[in-house]
Amino acid sequence: MRKKLVVGNWKMNGDRARNLALIDGLKGRIPAGVEVAVCPPSPYLAQVQALGEPLGLAVGAQDLSPRKEGAFTGDVAAAMLLDVGCEWVLVGHSERRTLHGEGNGLVAEKVAVALEAGLKPILCVGETLAERDGGQAEEVVRSQVMSVVSLLGADAMARVVVAYEPVWAIGTGRTATPEQAELMHACIRECLELAGVAVAGVRILYGGSVTAANAAALFAQPNIDGALVGGASLVADGFSSICAAAAAAAS
Repeated sequence: MRKKLVVGNWKMNGDRARNLALIDGLKGRIPAGVEVAVCPPSPYLAQVQALGEPLGLAVGAQDLSPRKEGAFTGDVAAAMLLDVGCEWVLVGHSERRTLHGEGNGLVAEKVAVALEAGLKPILCVGETLAERDGGQAEEVVRSQVMSVVSLLGADAMARVVVAYEPVWAIGTGRTATPEQAELMHACIRECLELAGVAVAGVRILYGGSVTAANAAALFAQPNIDGALVGGASLVADGFSSICAAAAAAAS
């Protein structure tokens, strides 16, 4: 069985005091048998890493540069993320794709750079409401996945975590039903398998208004291996409840 993974994406939220309070609220509430990580804004990576390490809480970044170093104002290199204790990095989140114009090619480059540096990339994919209503959801998601497979190759792709986040369910309070999410997760796994990726060990997370109320039903699906959690990861009670649901599903 693939080990469940729960990742909190704090987005552009937090400050030193709130971060301390949130991590303090997670003490004794990170269950065994589940990997748990949080992705705070870059200025707080070192702080959260130091606070979270004794709890078994890993830290990830929300983005990285495709370049190693140089005159690239505002960018953060993979080596810098490793230097402050990062283990994970989100790549291709829908907010990066839509607000910053990141296309499939750039996202694939970032995944490759992350792997090369020794970070664990979480590739975010997902369709908009218009694409789903237009019957293009699977086509869009396959394209996003295959752009990375084409650059990396099947062997390297087996080291990537995929997070399916339907754009229409991010921060809206709406969520795909467990059945809808499972269908897309199965589609992603089939896509990877047809590309020659050893899919048995590839974890696919669900994201999009995951809460303590719906987590158990999502984790019960055979192809959902955890969650990428947005707003609920900013509240210790809610996030720890999601982690507990993952542990229960894994037992």
